[in-house]
Amino acid sequence: MTGQTAGQGAERPADVSPAATRDDRGDGVTGELTIGVLALQGDVREHLRALVECGVRARSVRRPEELDEVDALIIPGGESTTISKLAIEFGLADPIRKRIGEGMPAYGSCAGMIMLAAEVLDGRPDQESFAGIGMAVRRNAFGRQVDSFEAPVRLDGIDGPAFHAVFIRAPWVERVDRDVQVIGTIEAGPAAGRIVAVRQGNLLATAFHPELTGDLRVHRLFVELVRATR
Repeated sequence: MTGQTAGQGAERPADVSPAATRDDRGDGVTGELTIGVLALQGDVREHLRALVECGVRARSVRRPEELDEVDALIIPGGESTTISKLAIEFGLADPIRKRIGEGMPAYGSCAGMIMLAAEVLDGRPDQESFAGIGMAVRRNAFGRQVDSFEAPVRLDGIDGPAFHAVFIRAPWVERVDRDVQVIGTIEAGPAAGRIVAVRQGNLLATAFHPELTGDLRVHRLFVELVRATR
């Protein structure tokens, strides 16, 4: 679990724009694209920073009117029950579900994966998700904070070496619907074969935290996905 909650007086992350109109690949990604990061709790600043490094305008989202101003949304790692509770309190739960249902792209890391799941296993009875991806996710499947670990993970559709994936009180995916694409699994060890990355249409989720490593490949994949929907 990382980050403060909005209800605990956390300083609101500033909206940020790319310093240049092209990212470091020179492929024309510009600040005209605006991607929001749900700023209720968790790794908000880390995702904002990664988006800016990908060459897009990034802004924090804490109110329904701010959600209306973004092309896509990232749900950060943090504590899924807290994010669920605050999303309801801030009047964002239903608007996010509506935007996702209308085709808004979204990416969730760790707790964000839980929030995007249609079914949450071992969640609190009052916990709600955004129910975007047809999958059942087991909350804290890899154990508690002391069981956090790092492992190499390769993702289908992303070239290069395996990701140095950071798992912090991470979930895993126990089952997926037919139209959900499994793009990453644990390769070795006791959890070998466990699903840790999926994609369904405009929606992407990972059980690990790419925002904590400086590896921008997942964020770049998501930016390209968002651009394709425009």
